[in-house]
Amino acid sequence: MIAVGTSGFRYKDWRGSFYPNDLPDDQLLAYYAERFTTVELNFTYYGIPKPETIARMVERTPEGFTFWAKANEATTHRRDRSVAAQFRDAVAPARDAGRLAGILFQFPYSFYNKARNRAYLGYLREDFPDDPLVVEFRNVGWAVEPVYNFLRHHQLGFCCVDEPAMEGLMPPVAVATSPVAYVRFHSRDASKWYEGGGKERYNYLYRRDELAEWVPKTQQLASDAEGVYIFFNNCHAGHAAVNATEFREMLKEIGLIA
Repeated sequence: MIAVGTSGFRYKDWRGSFYPNDLPDDQLLAYYAERFTTVELNFTYYGIPKPETIARMVERTPEGFTFWAKANEATTHRRDRSVAAQFRDAVAPARDAGRLAGILFQFPYSFYNKARNRAYLGYLREDFPDDPLVVEFRNVGWAVEPVYNFLRHHQLGFCCVDEPAMEGLMPPVAVATSPVAYVRFHSRDASKWYEGGGKERYNYLYRRDELAEWVPKTQQLASDAEGVYIFFNNCHAGHAAVNATEFREMLKEIGLIA
């Protein structure tokens, strides 16, 4: 099973490029779900949503449509375990409906490969026992085989990333450490990665030849895992939707997606 989608779906600058200009806000998700089968919810990072909010999202999407929820910043950036129960309860409507594919934990660059941080990763499985979990690292120190084995031991998925080839950042490796393989496309524009505090970081449209590099990698991940989720986070001006559509068609061309 391979699913392709975008990181988030509700952006003002997607109107006119992906969404019709006159489409009501409460119909955005339904429109999105007619074109993709999965979405990564990023707003859950900035604030823990009410369960009713997630329930409405489930109601507005068809059976088979899945959600990944990005863990709240208190969990990944402040390493505060006390919010875990509240977060689990918040996404319960999607879980109960069989539509919560899992939870993504994106850690900052300052989260180094050290003993205390590895111990914290071990706590994730204790704090979130019922869901598939995927971990995204920003620091290249985590891109080593012992880490992959550590993740396998704790039943944590490794998030593969496509981002600028800059010193210290993660390389574009394709590794599956759990039944779920996960890929996030961010950008390849090194000039904007730190510029203006990273506000323009994801303003990037991938070329077809750049996407093509991930076709054999996706084939590899599909052979190593039960499911592969691929999300485009280059959200500016609808670029993510354009590239997600293009990449899905590339996978269809070789028979990886029906």
